[in-house]
Amino acid sequence: MSHTESNAPPGGLPAYRLLTGPDDAAFCKRVSEALAMGYRLYGSPAATFNGERVIVAQAVLWPGASHAAD
Repeated sequence: MSHTESNAPPGGLPAYRLLTGPDDAAFCKRVSEALAMGYRLYGSPAATFNGERVIVAQAVLWPGASHAAD
């Protein structure tokens, strides 16, 4: 069974993750790795400037996870 067919993310990771960091290749790699594991993008990315550099955030959600608390 592949990770995307499972009900839970691999390695005990949470179903919802907010990836954050400087807007650089390392951040893009972290997002790409999450997508390769089976996570899906959730919402639009966000960006801010901390006075030195751009900081970005991207939420990812495991397929089948609830989009909202019921």
